[in-house]
Amino acid sequence: MHHHGYLWTGPKQRFDDEAMRRPPHPDPPPADANPELIHRHREVKAEFPVADLPPLETAYWLIKPEKLIRGTWEEPKKAAEWLGERLVEYTARFASESDRDSTRLALLVNSAVERLGRGGDVSHGFYLERPSFLSVALVCCSPNRAMPDLACPAIGQPVRESTQR
Repeated sequence: MHHHGYLWTGPKQRFDDEAMRRPPHPDPPPADANPELIHRHREVKAEFPVADLPPLETAYWLIKPEKLIRGTWEEPKKAAEWLGERLVEYTARFASESDRDSTRLALLVNSAVERLGRGGDVSHGFYLERPSFLSVALVCCSPNRAMPDLACPAIGQPVRESTQR
């Protein structure tokens, strides 16, 4: 098992487009459905797998393009260190004073080590200034406990320790 890191920042309005953050229903709307509904289903079906938006369910990061992976680690502690580095990097931009609390951030990193060690995923989101949003996730791969049928997006690629942003 290994862990992939993902990071997204962008306008909160784009983050709030939940249709693009969830996989489309497997069955398309009937042919006689509202044309707008048919169009939206087609759009989501085409865009969800390739959009850089964070999925509503963390494990769905694994169906996104490999280029969105910010790092890969075998050890939960190394993955959590990357999380901690990203939190420190963005702390000054957090909209909420309580989100900047260093003790709270250290607890998030420590709990990430534990959760990853048990095969769970980690996902955190923070409001930033200018109404923007930061999403940072660590996803277990090969297999993912929540969705074991999802293939690793980096199959055949060596596990790489990375602090890429």
